[in-house]
Amino acid sequence: MDLYEKIRILPTQPGVYLYKNAEGTVIYVGKAKNLRARVRSYLLESSQADAKTGSLMREAVDLEYILVGNESEALALETNLIKERKPRFNILLKDDKSYPYVKLTMRDRFPKVFVTRRLLKDGAAYYGPYFPSNLAWRVVELIHRSFLIPSCKVDLSRYHQRACLQYYIHRCLGPCVEALTTPETYASAVRDAQLLLEGRHAELERALTARMMEAAQAERFEAAAKLRDQLSTVHQLQEKQRAATAGQDDDADVFGYHFEDGSLAVNLFHVRAGKIVDRREFFWEDLPELLEAAAPEESNPPQTMGAQTMGGPGPDSWTWETTKPEPPFHAGQVFSALLKQLYIDQRYVPRSILVPTDFDDREALAALLSERTGHRIEIAVPQRGEKRSLVDLAGQNAKQSYIQRFRVLEPSRKAIQEALAEALMLAELPRRIECFDISHIQGAETVASLVVWEDGQMNKQAYRKFKVKTVAGVDDFASMREVVQRRYRRLLENTKGNAALKGHDFSRAENAPITPQALAPEGRTSRSKEPSTMPSLILVDGGLGQLHAAAEALESLGLTTQPLASIAKKEEVIYLYGNEEEPIVLDRHSPVLHLVQLIRDESHRFAVGYHRQRRAMRDRDSELLNIPGVGPQTRQRLLTHFGSLRDVQQATAESLAAVVPPKTAESIWRYFHAVRLTN
Repeated sequence: MDLYEKIRILPTQPGVYLYKNAEGTVIYVGKAKNLRARVRSYLLESSQADAKTGSLMREAVDLEYILVGNESEALALETNLIKERKPRFNILLKDDKSYPYVKLTMRDRFPKVFVTRRLLKDGAAYYGPYFPSNLAWRVVELIHRSFLIPSCKVDLSRYHQRACLQYYIHRCLGPCVEALTTPETYASAVRDAQLLLEGRHAELERALTARMMEAAQAERFEAAAKLRDQLSTVHQLQEKQRAATAGQDDDADVFGYHFEDGSLAVNLFHVRAGKIVDRREFFWEDLPELLEAAAPEESNPPQTMGAQTMGGPGPDSWTWETTKPEPPFHAGQVFSALLKQLYIDQRYVPRSILVPTDFDDREALAALLSERTGHRIEIAVPQRGEKRSLVDLAGQNAKQSYIQRFRVLEPSRKAIQEALAEALMLAELPRRIECFDISHIQGAETVASLVVWEDGQMNKQAYRKFKVKTVAGVDDFASMREVVQRRYRRLLENTKGNAALKGHDFSRAENAPITPQALAPEGRTSRSKEPSTMPSLILVDGGLGQLHAAAEALESLGLTTQPLASIAKKEEVIYLYGNEEEPIVLDRHSPVLHLVQLIRDESHRFAVGYHRQRRAMRDRDSELLNIPGVGPQTRQRLLTHFGSLRDVQQATAESLAAVVPPKTAESIWRYFHAVRLTN
């Protein structure tokens, strides 16, 4: 049965339809109250005159459909299929970032707490999202400090011989060692953290107070003091929340956009308790290809929504800074697709969503979100007043976002640092990044490089070279493990006397099979030029294997909370240690990606240059071994005496005889001068 025959016999019930191309790939997903009426409209000549519909129908060769009970179910199913299949002709969510959640791994014997940007059906408890993003890190830090629940990657399904540094600085109960805590004590701490994350502060306060009084009566005064400090923290949080929410309005999300030259920028303001707490940006290029009624190029003037330019408050009176009254594309299609992908299946949706333009299924989407969240959700197109002013403000910011994105303005150093910290979930702005790369040819002359980005530029004086000494053959992972361990073992030795690290026993770190002579990197000029603290981020060139090898080296030194990431060459995907299941895929225009690529490419260049140098030295030096009577010891004696192979080549037979036997000296001299003698 061909495509047109399938369309003619479609049912008239609500559902979702999927167009496929000749390869069987889904290229478009849509929903309809009446499947037959909606899909048959694609066959009309007037519909196929549109750029999008015409291209879609020329490529489509097959159609599938799924029947549902009502329009709300169709909305939800359409959104899920778009997220899963990513059809080419649908408007897909292209976000600069996603907001973080706090994750408690409840299925583990000893649950841990992490910051994550991805919700999985893994039995863990998720709390959030958090606005602004660094709030999630502050909450996790509070849980570390108050309830001593770790975020490390240590396997807690079994016990270990000794605890890591986090236990000794009082940020962990030490469940990795059998005698340090009990399952009951740990479970109590996890319950307290859950109460904190769920906002049940009164219940948490009662529980802490009871345990504090019990500990005091039993004369366990140190435990009582810790519970008192936790109680004080809960009181402070309650006071801050009361101050922030007193007399304020409900939460809202506010949208605005700017369209120009086929590209679109959308800004989303998160208004919480009456205050704008964060902003989110979305970008699309070549958008008219995905929109029905795409206008010709000459009728695509720039437009900003919703910043009004002149006229009355209604949409019909808005102008687009042009004499043509009609907009060049249907913005409602964008917001229909965007809101579905943003809010359907999300744990939290604000009560009010303000958009600059209307769209067909706005009321149906609001009803679906209200049903799923259990409270009324309003999706409104404000025409006047304070809400309209917020939409206008979002539109003005969208225009600035468009300029910065598509007109290629160089971002400031601080802006790049903030974007990097946001993308890689760093607790603070990065000041120093150290990047490692391994270089060899079939395992020969394996070397490594370390390059440093510091305060906005590459610090070439801090570059380091390493000759891999304990790894034989081709083993990039073991080589990475060795050089990372050598680098930061030396750094820890240099920083033992620092105030920030004073009193910590780094000698407890597990020792790898590396000789003391292998500790110092080659090319290091003096200890005084070594940094006094760990870098903001350690970056390794490679995939998950290199990342885990570097992590093993850091963990052997007790550095379990050091930010660590890797970037894969082909995919240009960033893996953040501790969140490997959520690789960070940055837009190709992202200045963060450009910075990471710059650092990675510099480390590769430096490593390859050092490897070529080592290989050239090996090739030159090994030429002496081709001479009869010259072995490794004789070669070493000659190079030590003359200083280089070139000086050996230029030496006279008498000079050579002063170092090696006369017969060998004559063989060496004849070997290097045979060409000249024959000529």
